[in-house]
Amino acid sequence: MRTKYCLIAAVAAAALPTLAGAQAPAADPQAALFGARESAVGVDLSPSGRFVSYVAPSRGGGAVGFIADVQTGDAKPFLNSGNGGDHLRWCRFVTDQRLICKYTAIVDDAGVLLGFSRLVAINSDGSDLKQLGQESSYYDAGYRQYDGDVLDWLPGGNGSILMAREYVRETGKTGTRMIRQKNGFGVDRIDTVTLKTSPVEPPRRDAGGYMSDGQGHVRLMDMVGLDNDLLTGKTKYYYRTADSRDWKVLTDYVDDDDYRPLAIDATSNSLYLLKPLNGRKALYRIKLTDSPTTELVASNPKVDIDDVIRSSNGQRVIGYTYAVEKRRGDYFDPEYKSLVSALSGAIPNLPIIDVERANADGTKVLIYAGSDNDPGRFFVFDKKAKNLAEIMLVRPELENRKLANVKPISVKSPDGVTIPAYLTLPPGKDAKNLPAVVLPHGGPSDRDEWGFDWLAQYLAAKGYAVLQPEYRGSSGFGDAWLMENGFKSWRTSIGDITASAHWLASEGIADPKRLAIVGWSYGGYAALQAASIEPALFKSVVAIAPVTDLALLKEEARDYTNYQVVADYVGAGPHIVDGSPLRHASAIKVPVLLVHGDLDQNVNVEQSRKMDAALQAAGTPVEFLEYKSLDHQLDDSTARTEMLSKIGRMLDQTIGH
Repeated sequence: MRTKYCLIAAVAAAALPTLAGAQAPAADPQAALFGARESAVGVDLSPSGRFVSYVAPSRGGGAVGFIADVQTGDAKPFLNSGNGGDHLRWCRFVTDQRLICKYTAIVDDAGVLLGFSRLVAINSDGSDLKQLGQESSYYDAGYRQYDGDVLDWLPGGNGSILMAREYVRETGKTGTRMIRQKNGFGVDRIDTVTLKTSPVEPPRRDAGGYMSDGQGHVRLMDMVGLDNDLLTGKTKYYYRTADSRDWKVLTDYVDDDDYRPLAIDATSNSLYLLKPLNGRKALYRIKLTDSPTTELVASNPKVDIDDVIRSSNGQRVIGYTYAVEKRRGDYFDPEYKSLVSALSGAIPNLPIIDVERANADGTKVLIYAGSDNDPGRFFVFDKKAKNLAEIMLVRPELENRKLANVKPISVKSPDGVTIPAYLTLPPGKDAKNLPAVVLPHGGPSDRDEWGFDWLAQYLAAKGYAVLQPEYRGSSGFGDAWLMENGFKSWRTSIGDITASAHWLASEGIADPKRLAIVGWSYGGYAALQAASIEPALFKSVVAIAPVTDLALLKEEARDYTNYQVVADYVGAGPHIVDGSPLRHASAIKVPVLLVHGDLDQNVNVEQSRKMDAALQAAGTPVEFLEYKSLDHQLDDSTARTEMLSKIGRMLDQTIGH
């Protein structure tokens, strides 16, 4: 039986305008619809199954934590994101009355952007807020940007958790013996109510992280490779057997790209990890015994295996995931396989189904379901009552609105290679002679997937065909497709993107005189670079948070510990100049829209500032939207709405009707 529980969705939707502040009517009303942030992120189910927690947007890019009663639909705020650029990311139940929430912030420290994160514990009524990390001291020897993470939620632990904590020693403190000496990364058991702490692993300066088995035992430790205090991109792993506290060497230093631990399953005493096999990532299982044995669990001849699926209490590994044309999960646990199959039958129009969390006794399960033309919704499934209750919409503004379908397709490149891609057509339009937008993804070592994409859906709603090519340099398709990367091998990556535009025209889908390109991050880089090497192909360019100069990208990493990793990734040679659109700004002859936040740690805002100046000097029409106190994601409804309005106006003027 399936029921639609409207109360929580209605409360969430009704609360948002007040929280976010009344926006002035947009000149482009569709921009406001698609630019609005999700109404609920970080959704979690309480141990009893009676409550859900979620984070909703508030004014100025902020957020508010809510608790909602699944039975009555009553939703109440309990935590604000605070002031000064703090961001509330998620909240999760430890008990029905106690939650842990994560804050992040980015601080400009004399021109160097530093990211910070903090974990706090709080009661569901908003009382008794306590920070879980080490308390800061005036005498701290350095910044503690990251205070730690929850390593094990300890189901049945009565409000206690295992937390991996970062410790910073004190220095310069005189006249007392009370000087903190702990330094590095360790593990503590913490009572989230009293903050009583029991050491589990002593802090080690060379430790990079730990992994537990989901039952309170720390079984894996990694040591990050350093060279003159700079990260090398290599890691050494140690493990414990089930009956010992001694650390044993599992690997010597290995490339992070070639060895990725995912989870430890105590029931099989095994570590699951990703390693290369025939040029693609495969899933392996290592028995954590005195003499570890390794066996292949799963591989795919077309794409990488990318993750494992864990049971809803997080203790068992029950399957794995990968994405060919569409993402799928393969389950080797019969109970979960049957559950997902039953849910697929109950909600056939929402094929993307994720089992998010179960309550303590496993009788109630939190489900997310979505599709290409549905942003998604959350359900609670009661196994005993066999009732599926819809409790929350991810984007209530788009409910009952016809959205575009996304179709996986193949594009032929001039060198005969088949490029996977996704084509989104305007609702109700035939694929014939349309104005079209090429929308390359970021990364470059990332990929698009079949599902809802708010930017692509906005463009389709404006009447544009949208093509998202999985150009060579994209991840998920194996090492040969990944190549060196989209910067070192930019000619191939950008060539695939421009070939995709030509394909749209040759197939009659797009009017060759009405093509534009829009991209975010590396996609923004690709948009500018494509326009510089084929100036007549696109009639306008939108670059959001783009890399514009490869030498500058390396230099911007100099103040960070990953400088050498970034420098090696970008490389050296002629491509530094040839592959930098800033160096060829005069070749771009069509209107350009640049968008960037000034607290962007991924791609510094100077990349867009310099591009704006270069385009102006070349006489190219350019508009630059710089957003104060926003990061790479521009996670603010007002900013996104303005950005979409500007994009829509430019496209209407250059390729529109």
